[in-house]
Amino acid sequence: MRPLSRARRRLLLFVAVVLAVVGGGAVTLAARNGPDTPQPAHKAHTVAYDHYSLKLDGDRVYLWSAEFHYWRLPSPDLWLDVLQKFKAAGYNATSIYFDWAYHSPKQGVYDFTGVRDIDRLLDIAQQVGIYVIARPGPYINAETDSGGFPGWLTTQKGRARSSAPDYTAAYQEWLRHVDPIIARHQFTDGTGPVILYQIENEYGTHTDKAYMKDLKQQVRADGIDVPFTHNHCCGASKWATGGGSVDLPGQDSYPQKFNCSTPDRWNGLSTLPRFRDDAPIFTPEFQGGAYDPWGGSGYDKCRKLTGPDFEKVFYENNIATGVTMQNFYMTYGGTSWGWLADPSHVYTSYDYGSAIKEDRELTPKYDEAKRLGYLTQAVAPLTKTKSVSADGPTNTDLHLTARANPDDGTHFYVLRHRDATSTTTETTHVPIDLNAGTQGGAKPSYPSVPQEPGTSIKLAGRDSKLLVAGYRLGSQDLRYSTSEIMTHGRIGDRDVALLYGRRGEDGETVLHYDAEPSVTVMSGKVRHVWNAGRGDLRLNYTHQGLARVLVTPRGGVPVLLLLATDQEAARFWRQDTAAGPVLVRGPELVRSSVVQGSALALTGDTSAPTDLEVFTAPSVRTVTWNGAPVRTAGNDTLTGRLAGPRPVTLPALTGWKTRAESPEARPGFDDRAWTVADHKTTNNPTPPATSPVLYADDYGFHHGDVWYRAHFTAKGREAGITLTAGTGKAGVYSAWLNGRFLGSSGDGRHTFAFPAGAVAKGRDNVLSVLVEDMGHNEDFDSTDTHKEPRGLTGAKLRGSTAPLTWRIQGSAGGETLPDPARGPFNTGGLFGERNGWYLPGGTGAGWTATTLPHRDKRPGISWYETTFDLSLPKGQDVPLGVTFTDDESRHYRALLFVNGWQLGRYVNDVGPQRSFPIPPGILRTDGRNTLAIAVWNEDGRTGGLGQVGLRQYADLATSLRVSDVTAPR
Repeated sequence: MRPLSRARRRLLLFVAVVLAVVGGGAVTLAARNGPDTPQPAHKAHTVAYDHYSLKLDGDRVYLWSAEFHYWRLPSPDLWLDVLQKFKAAGYNATSIYFDWAYHSPKQGVYDFTGVRDIDRLLDIAQQVGIYVIARPGPYINAETDSGGFPGWLTTQKGRARSSAPDYTAAYQEWLRHVDPIIARHQFTDGTGPVILYQIENEYGTHTDKAYMKDLKQQVRADGIDVPFTHNHCCGASKWATGGGSVDLPGQDSYPQKFNCSTPDRWNGLSTLPRFRDDAPIFTPEFQGGAYDPWGGSGYDKCRKLTGPDFEKVFYENNIATGVTMQNFYMTYGGTSWGWLADPSHVYTSYDYGSAIKEDRELTPKYDEAKRLGYLTQAVAPLTKTKSVSADGPTNTDLHLTARANPDDGTHFYVLRHRDATSTTTETTHVPIDLNAGTQGGAKPSYPSVPQEPGTSIKLAGRDSKLLVAGYRLGSQDLRYSTSEIMTHGRIGDRDVALLYGRRGEDGETVLHYDAEPSVTVMSGKVRHVWNAGRGDLRLNYTHQGLARVLVTPRGGVPVLLLLATDQEAARFWRQDTAAGPVLVRGPELVRSSVVQGSALALTGDTSAPTDLEVFTAPSVRTVTWNGAPVRTAGNDTLTGRLAGPRPVTLPALTGWKTRAESPEARPGFDDRAWTVADHKTTNNPTPPATSPVLYADDYGFHHGDVWYRAHFTAKGREAGITLTAGTGKAGVYSAWLNGRFLGSSGDGRHTFAFPAGAVAKGRDNVLSVLVEDMGHNEDFDSTDTHKEPRGLTGAKLRGSTAPLTWRIQGSAGGETLPDPARGPFNTGGLFGERNGWYLPGGTGAGWTATTLPHRDKRPGISWYETTFDLSLPKGQDVPLGVTFTDDESRHYRALLFVNGWQLGRYVNDVGPQRSFPIPPGILRTDGRNTLAIAVWNEDGRTGGLGQVGLRQYADLATSLRVSDVTAPR
């Protein structure tokens, strides 16, 4: 897919519309639509499907897709980085949620600029050459605040995810803004990567068919004509048939669930359902990791729970059951920066234990996904298979599944432990019958594979093998291999095939020829036997490093077999160019390749000096790497040497300044400009505990910390105040009376006693309360749980009936943002936030010098600020973060701002997150950076701030270039 400029795309779209109008005719799209879906006009390209697979322009496609959320990576140049890493791993698609709340701080106000520029995002996908599954909700779940609903939606009376009139008007407003942008990037227009569009999200309980029907009609009216999908999770409604049904229904599946505290404990396999016979088996979300809650185990354990062994066993099992559309959630998780996180499930990090870490490092999970991804894209018969019978393996503790392509007879065997959770190592032989599931019975059978005496197939614990047999491997006739195919292709005048197995395991590959071919073992130990009766060339070997065998048939196309360990196979990168496929061995990452005449231009990353080997057409004689020439040698392949990154020295964080705030707690603070909290009624389904209504959302304050001040004339008998509050998981609130600290609580209901002498009888008394809003719940079951009130929900004096007059203050401007570049989730209602202390240049008089760690017994909020300069080497990607180190017995929490962006919420006594990646673009890698930290001392005894430092996660020489993200000082 070649990238086109926006102007060019819009011109083509305009021309297409004009031609359609002038022509006066229309034909239906090749994809099936639901019975109540308007039929779109014919477009430049088609997206279709049948029982077996997705089809693009009539060609079958194995969908191997990676989930990505642009809104969890607020640096648009890094969108290119992530999508290039997806493409390099063999993913041919990415699935993307579009977060309504991220774009709409206020009803009728929408922003698609800067870090919200989805036009740019979809252009990047087109540039990279990766398809897109668009998922704009309106509800998305995603462990994000309100499941993607904007804060202003919480005050609507009608039930969300239903046909309620006020909700209908709201979601139609969203779709009318986002859909036209997506529509400009549809594959069917020949101008973009979008191939599928998801309607709603995991909508299985308390459902409304009319709502689904209306959603589809709205989306079609907005210009979307690719097929509709839906991801069933739970409940009865699958949206496969009947009113509101979609074209391609699918099943989400998280077999390991989300308890990362026991990462060695596995759950058993399950089979994904086929919801309709005319559609392929589709999993819109299959487990790619796990989320981790406040106080959880940390994402390293989640990555172990869903590690490479899990990927291999469970993803290959999906293939064994005929699944041809797999999307993995998440493949890159990112950061729930600001107040984006849903409090019930996640904290700031949304690393998710994914194949690509939050700081964008590649992991062993990435290697496994790549080995399988390359297979799905190289072995085309995998897109159309039927289950066929197969005798069992000789070891009854193992299980063998067989499938065959009914058109060309290619067979696929998946071997695993009968108990997939088993940790034992077993050996076996398997039968391969190339006649199973085919007509005529003309192909041979191999009743016991491997054939060589003294060898076997070894299957380690929690391992799986996907074996290919009866396959036309380029110009070769592959009878079978007990090694797994990673990829193959015609490179120059020969076929090249990369096969792999675990180190130390036997491998056997059999190729069929009419006459005995010439065999040259170029490296490694490989035995070969010619069976003239069968015309079979059998190769036997043990997987150790990388062996190379050149097989040259008489008068035929030679094949170079690369027989690797799985670790060695992961060092290969396949790039498809206009001049044919290219295999590159050695670098940390290969991002792109272009052949022009005799020159091959490669871009990518290295983590250290490394050897480079390129398998390419003989006509290519020169190689460049990231724009610089590489001195190469060799005739069979081109070899050279690549430089690594230069070492980096990070500055220590010194020169700290501090300043206490919380003037709102003092009785003389002027709160006359604050919003009067005097509502007697609310649309919220939860009735208030007392009057007036104190819910923060009802007054337009949807994110972050909120201050309340209540005035009352004391009668002298007031003994305390009982407060009820909604904070979300791990939240807290603190209270003061006439400037005297009463304490803090994380409970939903708490009574604060008034100290003796604190109440001024007959005079105005001021109760000040600071409430943390950790975020809104999701609305998973469509029961308006996202509307659970935040802030104070009730207040009652003890010992007195004196009326309380309330005022409330949250983020500056409420729904009218003073800083739209950073958006609605960046700040809350702290005094320092409202007065710009978090911004570069935001400090002035009143700050004093300090050092860390620092002890502070003052309750409430204190700020710490420093600046530091970076001058990271050009042409290097050095992921950095900010790390907190302190004793968990100290009860404080902190908001971390880097150059004005809130990139971390740290709770010292809850955890688990202590290190916060800061993406380049937000972090000035060549210039001055401002680090501001707002610390909430909860108990008035153990506050302050521990040690804070910079952490380097990795260091890569790269072609990636990242511009600073523009935002006000």
